[in-house]
Amino acid sequence: MSKPHALVTGGSRGIGAAICHTLAAAGHPILLNYRSNDAAAEEVKAAIEADGGQVTLLKFDVTDREASGAALEKLIADEVPVGVLVNNAGIAKDASFPQMSWEQWESVTRTTLDGFFNVTRPLVMPMVRRRWGRIINISSVSGVDGNRGQVNYAAAKAGLIGATKSLAQEVAKRGVTVNAIAPGLVETDMIEDAPVDIILKHIPMRRVGKPEEVASLVGWLASDLAGYITGQVVVMSGGL
Repeated sequence: MSKPHALVTGGSRGIGAAICHTLAAAGHPILLNYRSNDAAAEEVKAAIEADGGQVTLLKFDVTDREASGAALEKLIADEVPVGVLVNNAGIAKDASFPQMSWEQWESVTRTTLDGFFNVTRPLVMPMVRRRWGRIINISSVSGVDGNRGQVNYAAAKAGLIGATKSLAQEVAKRGVTVNAIAPGLVETDMIEDAPVDIILKHIPMRRVGKPEEVASLVGWLASDLAGYITGQVVVMSGGL
């Protein structure tokens, strides 16, 4: 039997792009969501198709409830079996809390938390009816331990962990698992302005993670082998 489609939000770059490659290699047709970077999305699509995979681009902003709903309703109406959902879309706008603007707070929390709600809610019941599904949320070690200058980001990622644990309890008996991954410092453009040399001193492995390492865990959690794991948060931080 062919594998179900995998929807990856924020799939045009960084960890999201690596996840798309990994799930495509495992045989899942990819639904690659992105907000605005057409060139990056097309590049990921071309690379996966060159390796024999299948990709459909879905351009919408996960913070926009109506746009998200319209895109997902079309998938459901067309009976596209979305069995794997990876909520990866996220942004960081760091600042010390006294200096943090409302826009910095709202844009970060809405992308992670509203994005989770807007994309996940329409797809849960189809998974429940099929009695199989994998929902994998990309959180952060900041959401587990907190981090200076990231009150907004840590709050959003911690909220995603709470949502993961709660939803997992609601849908477990229907064969749908819900888990979260909490990466530490990963080699993407999100750490370009981070003091990497200083942070590395606190990481026992003395290196940053690779997007492919996070993607490999997503691939395993999306498989039948992980069918008895749900409501869990796996920290990938090199021992930080």
